[in-house]
Amino acid sequence: MKEKILALLANEETKKCKVDDFKTLLDVSSSEDIKELIKALNQLTEEAIVIENNAFEYTLIKHTNYVVGQLDLKEKGFGFVVVEGSDNDDVFIRKEEINGAMNLDRVLVYVSKNKSGVRPEGTIKRVIERKYTHIIGTLKFLDGMGRLISDDKTIKQDIIIRNENLNNAKKFDKVQAQIINYDFRGKIECKVTQVIGNINQNGVDILSKIIKYDIDPVFSEEVIRAAAQFENVTAEDIKSRRDLRDEMIITIDGDDSKDFDDAVIVKKLSNGNYHLGVHIADVSHYVTKDSVLDLEAYERGTSVYLPGRVVPMLPVNLSNHICSLVPNEDRLTISCDMEIDKSGKVIKNDIYPSVIKSYKRMTYSKINKIFNGDIELNNEYIDLIEMFYDMRNLAKILKKKRDKIGSINFETDEAYITLDEDGKAVDITLRERGISENIIEEFMLKANQVVAEHVFWLNLPFIYRIHDKPKPEKIERLVRMSTALGYKIKGKTEISNFELQKLLETVEGTPSEKGINLLMLRSMQKAIYSENNVGHYGLAFSHYTHFTSPIRRYPDLIVHRLLREYFFLGNQSLDTIHYYQEHMPAIAKQASETERRAMLLEREVVDMKKAEYITRYINKVFDGIISSVTSFGIYVTLPNTVEGLVHISELADDYYTYDENLMLLVGERKKKIYRVGDNVRVKVTNTNIFDGEVDFKVI
Repeated sequence: MKEKILALLANEETKKCKVDDFKTLLDVSSSEDIKELIKALNQLTEEAIVIENNAFEYTLIKHTNYVVGQLDLKEKGFGFVVVEGSDNDDVFIRKEEINGAMNLDRVLVYVSKNKSGVRPEGTIKRVIERKYTHIIGTLKFLDGMGRLISDDKTIKQDIIIRNENLNNAKKFDKVQAQIINYDFRGKIECKVTQVIGNINQNGVDILSKIIKYDIDPVFSEEVIRAAAQFENVTAEDIKSRRDLRDEMIITIDGDDSKDFDDAVIVKKLSNGNYHLGVHIADVSHYVTKDSVLDLEAYERGTSVYLPGRVVPMLPVNLSNHICSLVPNEDRLTISCDMEIDKSGKVIKNDIYPSVIKSYKRMTYSKINKIFNGDIELNNEYIDLIEMFYDMRNLAKILKKKRDKIGSINFETDEAYITLDEDGKAVDITLRERGISENIIEEFMLKANQVVAEHVFWLNLPFIYRIHDKPKPEKIERLVRMSTALGYKIKGKTEISNFELQKLLETVEGTPSEKGINLLMLRSMQKAIYSENNVGHYGLAFSHYTHFTSPIRRYPDLIVHRLLREYFFLGNQSLDTIHYYQEHMPAIAKQASETERRAMLLEREVVDMKKAEYITRYINKVFDGIISSVTSFGIYVTLPNTVEGLVHISELADDYYTYDENLMLLVGERKKKIYRVGDNVRVKVTNTNIFDGEVDFKVI
């Protein structure tokens, strides 16, 4: 019935129909058929596919001024609705037109303004689907009733909790509360479902952030039991695998890493080419399609790395033991062997199931010290020294090859936060990137590229890591900003990768370097997972996927599963192809969403710990660099990556106006300019630790 209704409304002559029209046109007369018709119309209306007007006529929403999309609500109360299935601009929603909708709700919007050159504006008419069923916050009391102070600052309504719904929660407890009424006389009514702990208790701050993002910090007993069944690699496991246990294959990771999912070997061949072997933990051997472990990994999507703790995608028995490529233990792997010539071209490759026994666990810091001439370490690893230098030479060749095709190399500072035994931030240092980090990066990039290309030409369903071209308006802004800083870029809305890479090379070592890097990063689209291959703009690769981290990323696990199915088992049947054609869009969407969720959580926790650390330096003065300029002030980043806001009200020496085109603040009288990349000296004036906010004042 639904299909018949939609077919009618899609026809120009019958695009508006009343119930009686449907009865006639669809030949509906019996009471049962009429009930089915009414039910179908109600469902289509509820799903916001059709809409009924004041004349009781039904029509497709796409034929009206109504749109459906997801609300991106801002802390100041206004928001934007990202319209489903459209590349058009987001619809701006004023604060007074939100009408009780909450952040990320799926909503029906009436678009009231969409004139040429003016952004579309609208009013939310109905919430179709609520995103949030729970709120995380701090419990307080007012007039004898519980009041929840939400961690989510987009929620402006009062949140009440009746005494019978407190679940033994006490004042200043951080709690998770279920929404039981979204609109109780203009308030939200909740009941406490979980007491996370008192706000001053160790670890409660990070734990509440984890729960806020709907990530379970522990695995269920069922999942733990499923992982515990795997103990040692057996003779049956390694049957029909290529045996590489006598090869000098090594892992190279950070000092504090516990899950080792990639191992490498490099050999110089007699013809002058290089053999590069990248061997990745075969998680797909243990986590099989639709198993308990697979469903858990799909829901989590990725491991989450936070200061002081990790929330893994898979239980510890898998992530840190049976799948982890620890030294001197048999481990199942999927290998990608490549022969690479002196120009960086892959002459041939081979992808196959294997078994390895990691020869050594190396760390970035040790190898960097070896390259810097540490005699003690050189003697300790004398049998590997030649391979280290071959690795370095090959990595240089691969980097040069990437530079030639226009691969963009962003330089961003990453903070390493040290916590004390109480979980408080006591130090922030920059993570150093040395030669060994670059070596592993180049090897993993090449393996990911080779695997993607290997599958692409066979036209089989696959999951790609894609990065679309920047939007023209963002490139225009980058061009304007770069010009204002004294750097010319060829092009206006279409700019080649080479031009962007050339700009980064030009500003390297100058005061504008960090500013230009930040501006360019913000000009880029987000990399996502997709069943459709559009290439990777930033890397300038026409084919790219994620293959090298299946312990901590679900898409990599899927890539391994597809390699096993298509090639190792030789299953390219129509049933297999149809299955993955049907399921891959949802897998890619889920992987992209869980990655974004993890990134937001990681950023929020890091900002919180940075604010906690800098609190001890209230009224202290630091040198920083302007990382962003807005109409309400400037953001300044310190050398240790702590970022804070200088509110425009603190710029008391003049009246400053904001130039949106060039992202500048300009003083009216003295013509003093604040712009991205400028060096400034600031004093720490205030912090909000839980929200990760730091306030500065220019000195």
